[in-house]
Amino acid sequence: MEQRIGSSSKPLEGAGFDPAFVPGLTSPVSGETEDTEPADAVEAADTSEPTVPEETSEEAEETAGEETPDGPVFEAADRRAKIVADHRGVRLSLDDQACEFRWDEIGAVETESPRFGKRFTITVHTPDRRWYPIEIEATSRASFAEWDEQLDAVMDKYFEDETPQTEEPRTEEESPEESE
Repeated sequence: MEQRIGSSSKPLEGAGFDPAFVPGLTSPVSGETEDTEPADAVEAADTSEPTVPEETSEEAEETAGEETPDGPVFEAADRRAKIVADHRGVRLSLDDQACEFRWDEIGAVETESPRFGKRFTITVHTPDRRWYPIEIEATSRASFAEWDEQLDAVMDKYFEDETPQTEEPRTEEESPEESE
């Protein structure tokens, strides 16, 4: 009888034993350590000009190329939230989140002032049955009426209801009893 020395099973290969087996799962190992930078990169970093953040440059280009119309503008803000309604549409922002709706994307704009408290709620409804509420904390309850008037002026100027509410005359169908 012959005996073999060593194991007769082959070593297993695959992602279960070696994460580098799956391409793209881990970064390839390079010969350089992370602490060392090439001398050219250090010199290039010292001589480069300070860069402007992308958001600031985009906003500057957007406002520079656009003329402000003579129409009404509604703007309300507190420490966290902000709403702006003007000729471009309605823009909502809360902390670091923001969304913008053009006038053709809006189905309705609803306002709600609480019976008690100073939080004014504005809700933007879209035609696909989604709504986006935002609450603005007012300095006083007296500003609720002012905000309502300003928002109504903007809505009257820019918001167009594309489906006119005309009533069509209904024709009564003959019942089976009358035709006999």
